[in-house]
Amino acid sequence: MVWTGVHRGFVVRAYYENNHSVIATQRDFRIHFGIPRTESIPSANTIKFWIRQLEETGSTLSGLGHGAPRTVRTPENVQLVRESIEQSPRRSARKHAVALGISDRSLRRILHEDLSFHSYKLMLVQELHATDYDNRKNLCQQILLRIPPTSTFFCSDEAHFHLSGTVNKQNFRYWAANNPRQLHERPLHSPKVTVCCSVSQFGVIGPYFFEDENRTVTVTSARYVVMLVTYLQHRLEEMAEDHDLEDVWFQQDGATAHTARISLGVLQQMFPGREYIKEVSANNDKNTVTDKERSVNNRNATKSTVICFRCRTTGHTTKNCKSITTS
Repeated sequence: MVWTGVHRGFVVRAYYENNHSVIATQRDFRIHFGIPRTESIPSANTIKFWIRQLEETGSTLSGLGHGAPRTVRTPENVQLVRESIEQSPRRSARKHAVALGISDRSLRRILHEDLSFHSYKLMLVQELHATDYDNRKNLCQQILLRIPPTSTFFCSDEAHFHLSGTVNKQNFRYWAANNPRQLHERPLHSPKVTVCCSVSQFGVIGPYFFEDENRTVTVTSARYVVMLVTYLQHRLEEMAEDHDLEDVWFQQDGATAHTARISLGVLQQMFPGREYIKEVSANNDKNTVTDKERSVNNRNATKSTVICFRCRTTGHTTKNCKSITTS
């Protein structure tokens, strides 16, 4: 147990008041601080050590060490390092050491041992402005206002599923007595599957795989048009007959293949009278959330489920995509 200065001071006073009796000092100590008999109190040797230290040095604390006094990790330098780090937290430790005239090793010891600072790696994420949150909300409100409640709304998107595992070398450690010289090999062009799905409250249209002779290809405007004409249009007609759908709306993101002139021309023929909205900036009142918003959540859930599978081949990935979208 760690004894504080209050404990030590009481022991010294009780020791002299009880005519140098250690036992009487221990008894008074237990009564004064309300310590049960099952818990420890300063031992006889501890009390004698405190008294001897007080009579020899004027303090109950142990004497200072015999090593050389600190010349760098002083309270003044610790405070200087703290102020320098708080002023420029992104500057490297080496530059801080040069600016303060302290060795790099000493500055790092101050950061870790005296200040308990740690070096954190920044994460790169998409930048969001203050207006982006309102624009996102306004876009959803615009969709709900433009699309009648009795209409069917399809959300579409493409996703790439890579087969090669990725290793973050900053977080990967291998503990061993000797360097295992372990390497992580990855191909220049990672095998992947590019799949497209359209989700609505009535079901999923897809998956459609962008392939050429069983090999994944890039989604271009020409290939996107082929998907619209040969696959999406027929599946929409089948679903419209099965569920008696009369008014269908189709949503896609702003990818180049989607917004190309040839792609928009085909979409206007498939959905005559519909509007193509590239940017939405409007302030409307709140609207009731309908089943149309569930399609967005279903699309994200499908993508997350596919990622959970540990696929080894593109065929295995394709099979998993089909099983999830049909379940």
